[in-house]
Amino acid sequence: MLRFEVSVEDLLRSRFALSPALDLCLLLRSLAGQDRPLPRAWATRLMPAFERLRRETELNAALALHTLQGGPNFVAPPPRGLNQTWADDLAVIRATPLEAARHEFATTAIGPSARDPRVRAVLDSTDAVSRIAEAMDQAWHELLAADWPQLRAICERDVVHRVGVIGEHGWATTIESLHPSIAWHAGGIEIGHFPQVGTVRLAGDGLLLIPSVFVANIAAHLEDPWPRTLIYPARGTAALWGEQETVPQPDALTALVGRARARLLLALDAPASTSHLARSLAMAPGAVGDHLAILRGAGLLVRARSGRSVLYRRTPLGEALVAGSG
Repeated sequence: MLRFEVSVEDLLRSRFALSPALDLCLLLRSLAGQDRPLPRAWATRLMPAFERLRRETELNAALALHTLQGGPNFVAPPPRGLNQTWADDLAVIRATPLEAARHEFATTAIGPSARDPRVRAVLDSTDAVSRIAEAMDQAWHELLAADWPQLRAICERDVVHRVGVIGEHGWATTIESLHPSIAWHAGGIEIGHFPQVGTVRLAGDGLLLIPSVFVANIAAHLEDPWPRTLIYPARGTAALWGEQETVPQPDALTALVGRARARLLLALDAPASTSHLARSLAMAPGAVGDHLAILRGAGLLVRARSGRSVLYRRTPLGEALVAGSG
């Protein structure tokens, strides 16, 4: 069991962030058979480009840096906040000093793939950083960029939900809601069935929480340069990982309000904005706005401003309608 000792000051300094680079690394690990298998539809769509990138770029050198326990900090730098972009991550990767990268190569590139002559030539070269960064950039654009707006919207909605839980129920309930293996006990966070065992003291630095669309269970960063970090599965990713395609069924809710409005009602298990709903459901923003207006006029939704966003949520009548359709 892994335990984080948490003080009040730690809670005040805890925060959420998104990490495009981390999700790219997790996707690459899955495609390479090093992690959770991808859903059949995703693997079928992405594997040809992945295999081509392995042949035509230095992607195998980046993959050689991954171990069973995780990957290097070099290709997945710590994110700064919720507005993190791939361009931000790539700039940090490219700016990595060669000496720092080589230190990581020595500790992570220890598997059979690191002994491949082509991979070894990259890792031993004076331009290893730029060559690996270029391969990661090509992988981003060919494997993840097209899906990222939808996946990012899922992560952003997760954060909106967690912040709401903090406001209504406090940090303990929020932490325990991240994953069934997490418990708040005696002033600390305990993670059962975790590869690492021991106690981590945050020492007033807080905890970084990152929702991910690709992580299978709870993952953690426990050493510098990362802050102490928990990476957890974002809400709403179950449909991405189901082996069977989701086929709309002619249920009572769909028959009553129509398929598109039924999807929106079901998606609003946590407050969300028009843009978040459009990205996460792959719908046109204008169509989403029109449907939300009709649902709101029928008394099924209400809206409220949160900062610069307008968030929609189900009314008691909307909740009852969704519950009755299950």
